[in-house]
Formats: sequence, structure tokens, C-alpha cells
Amino acid sequence: MTTAPIVSELVPASPERADLALTPIEAERVSHYVAGALAASTRRAYGAALRSFRAWCAETGRQPCPADPTAVAAFLVAEADAGKNVSSLSQRLAAIRWEHLRRGFATPTTHPGVLDTMAGIRRSLGVAPKRKAAATVDRVAALVAHVDRATLKGKRDAALLLFGFASAMRRSELVALDLDHIENTERGLLVTVARGKTDQEGRGHQRAIPFGRREELCPVQALRTWLDAAGIEDGRVFRSVNRHGHIGKALRPASVADVVKHYAKAAGLDPADFGGHSLRAGFVTSAAEHGAKTDRIMDHTGHQSATMVRVYTRRSDAFADHAGEGLL
Repeated sequence: MTTAPIVSELVPASPERADLALTPIEAERVSHYVAGALAASTRRAYGAALRSFRAWCAETGRQPCPADPTAVAAFLVAEADAGKNVSSLSQRLAAIRWEHLRRGFATPTTHPGVLDTMAGIRRSLGVAPKRKAAATVDRVAALVAHVDRATLKGKRDAALLLFGFASAMRRSELVALDLDHIENTERGLLVTVARGKTDQEGRGHQRAIPFGRREELCPVQALRTWLDAAGIEDGRVFRSVNRHGHIGKALRPASVADVVKHYAKAAGLDPADFGGHSLRAGFVTSAAEHGAKTDRIMDHTGHQSATMVRVYTRRSDAFADHAGEGLL
């Protein structure tokens, strides 16, 4: 998605108001900051959603922007009938809303007809998300047991799995981690998450990664081994390694999921149940099972709400203080 259209729509040139026109330098700087208003992942997601909407509009003879509310409602129905889930449809609505607002049009997404259509789809399809399985301590140990640590790729994968679990980072945060975000201490590592999903303004969040009790599962040692073997002295921590052992560019977020799935399959688990989020979910679940309090878990993970933490901790305390205990 280019920024030039955004700038021209944000401050359109006007013959009557020459003072509103941007100089080339001003346009470039405005483009830079407007592009930063959304996270890169959000821009990509919105771009894909808008391409789908525009393609549907072209096929059905509708106007994509400004769009009529009836067209948006019909688009939602077509997408639902095509097998899209509620989460995907909600993202499409958000993208259409964003597109209209940034172009200065009233958004059709709040029209009662659109809202009722979406409500009906939610009731029909259900809204419960299909969550990936949590890679808990025992599962991470099983995954790492199948890593060939004699190879450079194996050293990276062991570090990615163990550090990814211990840091409870999102996959986007893992691949964006720079070496200068890591500080070595006597008790482990202090890691600064420079920018995250809930910290789009980049205030930063520091996490402590202590040494592991078992050498083969120590996230600190695994990370240091990878960095030393790869000769990484600055820049991104986790990078691609080809079949010849040559190091390439930084990993993509999807690569984290690929690594987790690969070793899940090797460990005899269903790879379809696991993804990049499994490591973060596994830390939360394991910490809760170990007796950690919700607020301390949130301190580490950076969750802004206890609600999401409880989604993962339900596994650990489903039988604790059960209302039906001893009734039968």
C-alpha cells in the first residue's frame, strides 16, 4: 500500500487554497508519518481485505468507496457463504471503515443494516476462535528433543523455541528483536521489547529471562550458543539459515510458526494444532500451573487485560475450587 494516495487525500491540492498544497519535501515527511499510524502487519491485513472488497465490487458492479451500506452487507454475506470466519469478516469491516475515514467519507460500516447483518452472521457461525494449542513446558521439551543442535539451523531453532517460550513474545516481536535489545546479567537476560501489538507508540517493555534449571532447556544458554555460532554481533537476532548453513535475512513472523509446526510433527503431535502463538500461550499456561499470579504473568507477557490471560489459565485451574466438587 503506497503512501502517496494517503497524502493527497489527507491534504488535497486546491486551486482556490494554494496554501494547502504540500511541497515535495513536506509530502515525503507526511507520507512517512502517516504510514506509521498503523502497524505494518495491520496495513498488510487491511490491504488484503480491501483488495478482496474491491474485487467483489468490480465483479458485482458496485462502487467500493464511498460504498453503499447495502453493498457492504451483501459483501459480508458473500464472504460468509464462501467460508470466511467471523474474525476475517470483522477485519474486512475494519479495513472498509478505515478506508472511508481516511478518504473523508462517512463510513457505511455503522449503518444498522450492516450491523444487523454482521450480528446475524455471528449468531449463525459462532464467534469462538479456534485457538492454537499451548506449547507448555513438557511440550517444548518434547519439541527441543528433536532438534539437531550440531547444525547451525538446529542451534537457531533450539534458541527460537526456548527463548520464544521463556520470553512469551509474540512471533512479530521475536523476529523484530535486535541484539542491542538484550542485556546480559548474572541472573540471565534483560530483554527490551521495543514495540509490540499493545505498544504501537514504542514505549518499550522489559522482560527478565532467568537461567533454566536444566542445561538442555536453558533459554539463556540456547540463545548465546546460537549468537556465537552465527557470529551475530548486531542487528536481528533470529535469521534464516539455508541448507548450506549460510545465514540470510531476518525471519518472517510466519517462519516462527513453521519452526514450531516442524518440531511438533517430529514429536508426534498434530502440527495443525500448533502455531507461532503456541509458545506465548504455553508460557502463560505453564506459569499458571506452576502457581504464578495473574498480575505477575501480565508483568512478563505485557498483556494489558487479565481477560486474555485467563483464556489460557483456564486449563490449569478448571478443576480448582470446582462448584461441583463432591456433589456426586
